This record gives sequence, structure tokens and C-alpha cells, in this order.
Amino acid sequence: MAAKPGERKDQILQVLAGMLEEPRAAKITTAALAAKVDVSEAALYRHFASKAQMFDGLIEFIEKTLFSLINKLMTEEKSGIRQVEGIIALLLGFAKKNPGMTRVLIGDALINENDRLQIRVNQLHNRLEATLKQALRFAASEQQIRADLDVSAEANMLMCYVAGRWHQFAKSGFKRDPMEYWEAQRNQIFSSELFTHAVSSNN
Repeated sequence: MAAKPGERKDQILQVLAGMLEEPRAAKITTAALAAKVDVSEAALYRHFASKAQMFDGLIEFIEKTLFSLINKLMTEEKSGIRQVEGIIALLLGFAKKNPGMTRVLIGDALINENDRLQIRVNQLHNRLEATLKQALRFAASEQQIRADLDVSAEANMLMCYVAGRWHQFAKSGFKRDPMEYWEAQRNQIFSSELFTHAVSSNN
């Protein structure tokens, strides 16, 4: 029984994500993708106007998944500091479960592709950083962290930490667990002088 159009599109994206999980994946061509899906290149283009549109589909999946989980976390978690910790753990955990998507998140899979795709990923990073800033501001309003904490600088530092772990994971051929050292590093990050109030109030 033939796959429905929506199902076939999902299948194409799943295969593309799977190809990106190859540690030494070469530039993915539509011919190679079509062969993996077991359809003709012409059939691919009946579902996606271009390869860039396929990557758009992957980025959209990443955005929807991450922000659905983050919004749920921020709704259920009443502690601003716990929100920040949860967001970071969520971002690292997503990479661990989705190696191919991690290559999209760091832009590695987008080299030599349409420049618009990297711009969209950059915008996603900015949204994640803004979400961390929002959680930090909430923590400050709840007096969980010191009032003089520069939340913009802190959110940027935390996002750089996440992106660095993503890069290590991808560049190691997915051997370096992005969650490695997270517990120890979490304690170091949130036990700094600026977070002293939060640590003492949560213990």
C-alpha cells in the first residue's frame, strides 16, 4: 500500500536525519537520499521543492520539539533556577537522542547549503538564549539569585556552554556524551558567587 503524501514526507526527513548520523557523513546529495528512501529523485521533488526545503523540515521539527518540551517545563516548574537547569539538561539530552539533528544545530550539516538555513539555525539559538534569559529574570524576581546578576551575559554564557557540548558530541563522531560531566558542571555553574543565594535557599 502506497504511503500517503504526509507519511512519505516524514519518511524522507527521517532518512535524511539518519544519514546525518553517520560520523563521517559526506555531503548528502538528493541522489543518495532518493536511493536510501528507495524512490526516484523526481519523487523526492514531488514532496520537497528543494534540498533546502528538506533541511527546513528538519529545523522545524527541532524547533517544535524543543519549545514544546521547554514550554511544558516552564509551566510545571515553579523555580526559576530549576527552569534554567532543566532547559540546559533538555538541550543536551535532545542532542544525545538525536545525533543527526545535532549536526543541524551546530551548522555542520548546512555547509554548502542555502545560507538561509544557517540564518534560521542562528535565530533558533537566539530564541533559546532568550528563553534562558527569561528563566533567569524569573529567578531574580523570586530572589533566587543575586539582583546584580547580568542575566543577558549569563544566558549567553550558558548557551555557549550548550553549543560547545553539541560541537564536542558531533566532532567526536558522536562518541563524547553531551551529558558527560553535566552533574558536576551544573554544581559548579550554580554554586558560583552570583548563585550563592539560590544554592543556599534550595538546600
